[in-house]
Amino acid sequence: MHLENDILHEVEAAKESDRAADRLIQAYLPFIKAETAKFLRRPPIEGQDDELSIALMAFHEAIHGYSRLRGAFLRYAAMLIRSRLIDYSRREKKHSGVLSIDAKDREEEQSLAETLSSPEDFAESGALREATRQEIEELRQQMEDFGVSLSDVADNCPKQRRTLDACRKALSYAHDHSELMEEFLRTKRLPLTALSEGSGAERKTLERHRKYLVALLLIHTNGYEIIRGHIKQVLKGGEAQ
Repeated sequence: MHLENDILHEVEAAKESDRAADRLIQAYLPFIKAETAKFLRRPPIEGQDDELSIALMAFHEAIHGYSRLRGAFLRYAAMLIRSRLIDYSRREKKHSGVLSIDAKDREEEQSLAETLSSPEDFAESGALREATRQEIEELRQQMEDFGVSLSDVADNCPKQRRTLDACRKALSYAHDHSELMEEFLRTKRLPLTALSEGSGAERKTLERHRKYLVALLLIHTNGYEIIRGHIKQVLKGGEAQ
């Protein structure tokens, strides 16, 4: 706990001073390199791997985007680094098609078109799966502290549009009132009365979907970038807030 408090003080100082931010980045350079190595599945090479530069910028972004509501700073920074590296990898794959799709690979004697269907040829696929697995495991462990499991969330998900809209209103109200989020994280209990009165959603509706609301609040306050992106795609009408 003492170490985490020290980091939080350093992060707050880094938000106010570029020099302090540089010192913090330098101090945690081994951590940044380790997270990059997890993604690359090998140690990064300074001056040669663009991924290390992306990770450094992501760490700097984490400094300025961090709040105590996001949980531990280093866990938040690690997830943001993974997310930015995955985004970079996707962009590179998208724009790297300068060769003809029918051009043969010199060693494999296969065309690019023939290799596109092989997931093992894309480092991104493995990295994305691993990053997603880590996020899901971290979320599972955190939800356990709130008495909620992944299967609970699946069973408790709203089925009707009207109910989903009511939950969204409550989530949006919680996001706009940091004191409610702090109470939620501190007590590990959903402030149903405050959410109902503030959002206009019926308390009974929110109570029936308490486990779903707990999961969504945790996902949106603790840097689960990949899971949030998946939710945006699955739920029509934009972000589930």
